[in-house]
Amino acid sequence: MSNSSFDEIKYLVFDIESVPDARLIKLVRYPGEELTDQEAIEKFQNELLEGSNGVSDFIPVTFQLPVSVCIAKVREDFSFAGVVSLDEGKFRASEMSRLFWHGIENLYNHASMVTFNGRGFDIPLMELMAYRYGYQVKRHFKDKWAGRNRFSTKHIDLQDWISNYNAIRVNGGLNLLAKVLGKPGKMSTKGDDVYGLYLENKFEEINNYCIHDVLDTYFVFLRTRVLLGELEISREQELVSDTRKYIQENVDTVPAFREYVENWGDWIPWP
Repeated sequence: MSNSSFDEIKYLVFDIESVPDARLIKLVRYPGEELTDQEAIEKFQNELLEGSNGVSDFIPVTFQLPVSVCIAKVREDFSFAGVVSLDEGKFRASEMSRLFWHGIENLYNHASMVTFNGRGFDIPLMELMAYRYGYQVKRHFKDKWAGRNRFSTKHIDLQDWISNYNAIRVNGGLNLLAKVLGKPGKMSTKGDDVYGLYLENKFEEINNYCIHDVLDTYFVFLRTRVLLGELEISREQELVSDTRKYIQENVDTVPAFREYVENWGDWIPWP
């Protein structure tokens, strides 16, 4: 990709799928106990479930590892320029993390990150990976207007923004917001399925699910730009149509696109 191509990318819409780090869980939570990876994870989940009165057994981000990192590149005019999966085919945590921060710090340091709950999960996870592997992330940590600043334009966390900075809980999440726009949202794979797929070495299925979330996030992002007056609704609909055409034309090169376009719906507001 040429430098001019790097320069034309204004937004990086990304999502990360992760799994519990069993080794770290055993080291921190259950030192000296003879537990298998699965036993350690289940024990931790049961403790979390009990501690939350049955609300959640989700293992905290500090005990997670990335297994898929997918990024949609978006131009300044909000048009879709394609999607990439980091370290595709191997999905190594160390390499995905290195590539992620290299892109953020060097190749696309002028671009803004766009996430759904990135402040609460994705960014902290990748910061912890930089810590684990010893990667320099100087601009991200030192520039007060970079991705760590809650109100900066260098990281647009759509959940944070739509919730009025946690004034409400966005019940239904990305899935709800996507379906309001007629987009697929959750399909054959859901977040709770990721660890099971990981145990079966079904990394491609995890990666497809990650790409689906990235596409949903992109379309939600476009609608928020309408709310802000940065896009007319007619132009947003043109961008949606152009992206659908791009997805249809690339189903053979990006397998995740096929299920997405097969479940595509148009925006028909109700009542």
